[in-house]
Amino acid sequence: MANETAKEAAKIAADKKAADRRKKVLNIGIDLGTSRCVIACDNGVRTFIPSYVGFPKDAVSRKMFGRDVIFGDDAIKHRMALNLYRPFDKGQLKHGDVPDANTKEYKDAVSIAKTLVKYLKELATEGKDTTNTTVRAVLGAPALASRVNKKTLLDIADGVLDDVMVASEPFCVAYGLKLYTAALIIDIGAGTVDLCRMHGIIPTEEDQITTLNAGDYVDKVFFDLLKKDFPEANFTVNMVKKFKEENAFITNQSEGVFIELPVKGKPTKHDVSKELRQACRAIVPEIVEGIRRLIATFDPEFQDSLKENVILAGGGSQIIGLKKEIEDYMKEALGYGRVTKVEEPLYAGANGALMLCRDMPDEYWDQIRSKASERRKDG
Repeated sequence: MANETAKEAAKIAADKKAADRRKKVLNIGIDLGTSRCVIACDNGVRTFIPSYVGFPKDAVSRKMFGRDVIFGDDAIKHRMALNLYRPFDKGQLKHGDVPDANTKEYKDAVSIAKTLVKYLKELATEGKDTTNTTVRAVLGAPALASRVNKKTLLDIADGVLDDVMVASEPFCVAYGLKLYTAALIIDIGAGTVDLCRMHGIIPTEEDQITTLNAGDYVDKVFFDLLKKDFPEANFTVNMVKKFKEENAFITNQSEGVFIELPVKGKPTKHDVSKELRQACRAIVPEIVEGIRRLIATFDPEFQDSLKENVILAGGGSQIIGLKKEIEDYMKEALGYGRVTKVEEPLYAGANGALMLCRDMPDEYWDQIRSKASERRKDG
């Protein structure tokens, strides 16, 4: 009798698995960034939004918007009428490193981030009913995100996505470019710069370095320099951030770079070439030191292969002159270096995450689902 019961239970479980696999599957690659969230889906949807979530401040603003949550560019544009949040900071959830996960700040941050992921899913599915669709996703995370932070990302996705896996952002970039070996990836985002050397296996901690002097740090340095050099001007970090994203450079330019900043309410041109160049150069020392460390600690027989294949990705890779600046440093410190930029810096991580999502076999996702179920029972 016991054997028959066990066989019946096994048959039910096998039938359920078979039914699950007959469901339509939507694979999504998500770069859950500090500044932007980017998705690439196998239904052809590819898009991005700034990583901002806004909630109307009062009845008037709620009436104006006609909805309770505002995302992305709309949230930035109407921030005066919103309680505005950017849930991720320096590559991880805000308040995600607190010892007590029961604090109100932490719970609020998880809730806001979950709201953002729900919106990304809506964009990915184009608002269609996903009742008979298994939605799988690979989330890109900073190279050395701690185990706690990875668990937090899984908790954020829980209840929104059916299956989810967290992978290193630079690894996703490499996977998408099919650079499985002999490559050193540098992913320059807003919150972190992630470096990862590829040599034919899934990268270990020793293969990766994360630094916190990234795009947001450039914004802060640029803002502080402008405040110091042009004390009469009135401007915000958001204003200089937008200007930086459109004009960032390191090279010595013969022509000036001008920005209009209000002085006593009147737009006034300011030559900010010196300040912008200095701010953009501020992230270089840690990047080049990371390159030196990853190459110097690698097997000496294979160090040259890494030097010949340094790949720049992420929004920061578009800084004019950064490629040459890094190559010059490598020539001086390491004898040689060749740097190239990815063709799609914005989508490189999400594209790779999508490829990884597609390539994982059903058995792997079964294991992921089982672990998620155990995690829910534990807490």
